[in-house]
Amino acid sequence: MRMTNKIMRNNSIYNINQNKILKDQLTNQMTTQSKIVRPSDDPVVAIRALRLRSNVTTVTQYNDKNADDADKWLKLTADALDTVNSVLDGLYEQAETAANKYQTSDGLKIIMEQMDSLTKEFYASGNVDYAGRFIFSGYRTDTPVTFTQADVLEMEKHPISYNIEEGLSYKQISTINYTNYDVVDGPTLTSDTTSYEQGVTNTDLYRFRLSYDGLDSVDATKNNSKKAGAIQITANSKDGSSTIRIDDTGVTVIPGNPNDSGLFNGMTMKEYADPEEAYRDVANGTFTGIAYCPTSGELVFGKDVYEGFDESVNFSFTYDKSSWGNGDVNPVHYFKCTETKDIGDGTMTDVRKTAYNTQKKEGKDQDIYYDVGFNQQIQVNSRADEVFTHDVGRDMDDFDHCLKELQGIETKKKEIEEKMKEFSKDSPQYKDYEKRFKAVEKAEAYIRENIHNKFENQISKYQQYEDDTRVAITNNATRMSRLDLISARLTNQKATFKELQTDNEGIDVTEVAVELTSSEMTYSAALMATSKIMQTNLMNYI
Repeated sequence: MRMTNKIMRNNSIYNINQNKILKDQLTNQMTTQSKIVRPSDDPVVAIRALRLRSNVTTVTQYNDKNADDADKWLKLTADALDTVNSVLDGLYEQAETAANKYQTSDGLKIIMEQMDSLTKEFYASGNVDYAGRFIFSGYRTDTPVTFTQADVLEMEKHPISYNIEEGLSYKQISTINYTNYDVVDGPTLTSDTTSYEQGVTNTDLYRFRLSYDGLDSVDATKNNSKKAGAIQITANSKDGSSTIRIDDTGVTVIPGNPNDSGLFNGMTMKEYADPEEAYRDVANGTFTGIAYCPTSGELVFGKDVYEGFDESVNFSFTYDKSSWGNGDVNPVHYFKCTETKDIGDGTMTDVRKTAYNTQKKEGKDQDIYYDVGFNQQIQVNSRADEVFTHDVGRDMDDFDHCLKELQGIETKKKEIEEKMKEFSKDSPQYKDYEKRFKAVEKAEAYIRENIHNKFENQISKYQQYEDDTRVAITNNATRMSRLDLISARLTNQKATFKELQTDNEGIDVTEVAVELTSSEMTYSAALMATSKIMQTNLMNYI
């Protein structure tokens, strides 16, 4: 093949250009500290780089954001649960003190003031939030566990009523003790065979205690919503179901099926504005059905009704409540319920209805999970219904009743003592009041025994509440421990992926520096050689 000057020049220029391209690549590598600038530089490195970068980004999201957010949520939950546990410890100690039979009403009042303060703190701990999200509210992170003062003010403008469905089992029927000493205020006894003491009775009653008091009455004028309330009880047993309902139209009994007469067949229900009156009528046998007390949230009945139930029976209660106060537990976190809100402007009434927890199954639908790894999730929330039971607040209502009973009997005792001072010891009036005084002492002994038993039983209940709280603490701590393990692994994964990314994309600076120096020398030598060749041609020899 004949080599001409033109061929030699073209070859020289091509080789020089290749040297310049290599030098440019090495210069870019030194500048960017990366093997490639564009995918075409090395497709294999580029594909591997995309995958590793995706891995690093994903692990960074899991470790630095999701896991960190979950860790803060779990730590806040742990702090709140520790506070709840301390509060229950305080309530337990106060209950031990109150169980003393010889507590005066003044002493018991002081104890109950302390217990009331602790109870308020118990529910206030449920409103802990993390960056504006309430941590015990399930998916409704914008809704606190209890109503706030702002909520109450809003309800004054736009009244809210809840239709609540609550389930109770046969074992949740509680026993209450009622002491009747009305005979002391009655006419003077003339018979020698009777005494005031014999007229003092102490009766065990049975009741369903709902989660709320201040329920709506069947009388619309007594309700904030100005609408008649209603309560319905459905009993489900192995033999079928039956329903009893009371509203403004009266009492209705609905058998579950034609072959089942129903547990409520032949039974009646009556609403009482005053629970004391209900206790008295049921204890005296004046009323033999179910006494509904919306003010106290109780359904009271006697032994005959109680014996008509058995352990196979489960009860469902549907009732209305439109009166809410600061600190009341929001029912949407606990029960199937429908909210009815009047959003009218005074002249036009526009009612909004919203259903909550229509598919509720043990609250599981409110568990919040965070993605904290490849195909890994962890639950971060503890639900309100796991810890913040209504019973803590409702127990305080029972204590208030006990205090009023003790105050009442002490007041009655003092009144009779003052009356006795007005007469001589030999007078018939003095002897009559002396007999009344003995009857009051008997009633006081019953009441003090009842208070003693109430607080002794309460000690066990507070232990149960603490056990439930400790279970929640343990579950939360278990999640934290698991999250720590996941975070440690994610940290190692992140370091490994970054190392692989560096190995794949990064350069060996020393090696590239040597190659760059070599390419510069090669480039200079090529220029010198080419210049020599270009200086001579065929004409120089002719």
